[in-house]
Amino acid sequence: MDSRLLVITPVDHINGIKEILESFSNVTYLEDPSLEEVVEIIGSYEAIFTNPNKSKVFIGKDLMDAGINLKCICTASTGTNHIDKDYAYQKDLPVISLTEEREVINKISSTAELAFALTMSSVRKLVASHIGALKGEWDYSKFIGRQMDSLTIGVVGYGRLGKFYASFFKPFGSKVIVYDPYKKVVDFQQIETLQELVELSDVISLHVHVNKETTNLINSDLLKFAKKNLHIINTSRGEIVNEKDMVFFLKENEESRIASDVLSDEIRNKKSSVLLDYSRVSNQVLLTQHIGGMTQEAQEIAYGHAARLLKKYFKQGKTDCENE
Repeated sequence: MDSRLLVITPVDHINGIKEILESFSNVTYLEDPSLEEVVEIIGSYEAIFTNPNKSKVFIGKDLMDAGINLKCICTASTGTNHIDKDYAYQKDLPVISLTEEREVINKISSTAELAFALTMSSVRKLVASHIGALKGEWDYSKFIGRQMDSLTIGVVGYGRLGKFYASFFKPFGSKVIVYDPYKKVVDFQQIETLQELVELSDVISLHVHVNKETTNLINSDLLKFAKKNLHIINTSRGEIVNEKDMVFFLKENEESRIASDVLSDEIRNKKSSVLLDYSRVSNQVLLTQHIGGMTQEAQEIAYGHAARLLKKYFKQGKTDCENE
């Protein structure tokens, strides 16, 4: 008998995904439910399929306890901070994600491409210039930017996306430096400490997973070493930047900028973000709606592979695809 699957992320626009999911399960689709709506019905389902990019649902204790028949959680993402994995482990509830699916995710460069686009937009003040043009302002002096071959680009994290991002600057003649204590960097200068990278960089782009070590990685203690016209690019997770410290730094340094695709606690409480609040009154902040992986190609690869991993789980039982 087919399993019962609850899908809580939009999939209508992704070619082939429904065919995969419906080939092994009876599927209910809820495009944008609240946590309360999911908790109310999750007891009837054996699996839940999600993605953090468009979801208000944190898969934590309340949801898992209500899911009395849950056998598996599947997320079409590499990041898993929208899931309480510790509690899932306590309940012996597998979490299937793309975190370790290297062969597949190495084909996806979309988030690194967005980080590059945010970098260019930030250093050239494109959004502020566009808004000015709409208002009839044609004085270029407020929108003077930087040329790429004059900039030092600091890359924090040299995994898949950090490598993509760093490579994009080669044709522009930028100096690229990298901080990653867990990787050997060959193609670019490797910096020994994060403080040194901050001191040297005109642009810092973050490409790390969020964990106890990286939460609030960018904070006031570190920012005191930054240049007064620093640009920070964050396409990783909002929790990596201490938003209160970041806003204070921006207020003290009017030529500094942050361009971010993510907010702290964006799944459960994005409206309380101090960075979002500050963006409404300052042109120092450029925000996008967690669109890093949201290209047609990336979604077809990521969602399709996650769906196939889930199918494999239900056809074969436990697999080496799940994350402990």
